[in-house]
Order: sequence, then C-alpha cells, then structure tokens
Amino acid sequence: MARPGHGRSHQAEKEEEEDPVDAMIARTGCLAQHQQLQDCMAEQKDWRHCQAQLRAFGQCMAQRK
Repeated sequence: MARPGHGRSHQAEKEEEEDPVDAMIARTGCLAQHQQLQDCMAEQKDWRHCQAQLRAFGQCMAQRK
C-alpha cells in the first residue's frame, strides 16, 4: 500500500528502474535491435519466427566485440 502523499506504490517504482541487462545492451549500441527482437518474441511466442531480428541483434553484437 502506498504511503500517504506518495502517489506510487513500491512495485511501480521498481518497474520504472532500468533493467541492468538493458543498460548493458544500451552501452553496446544494439538496444534497438534487442528491443525489436524482444517485441517479436513477445508477439510471436516462438523465437523461431523471429530469425531476422535474432540475426540483426547477433550481427550488431558481433561488431561490438
């Protein structure tokens, strides 16, 4: 339960914190490709339908090594 005068719950605050994995990927410059892959996998529910996004993310990460 939110404290008086505090408009957000503790859970809402946690959800707004940056994910450490997303922060790490953002530093590589491949965050857009990662998000496209995540969106595809969320929509398709099967990574096999997201091969183009997977390849794009993999290529981006390989260039950063």
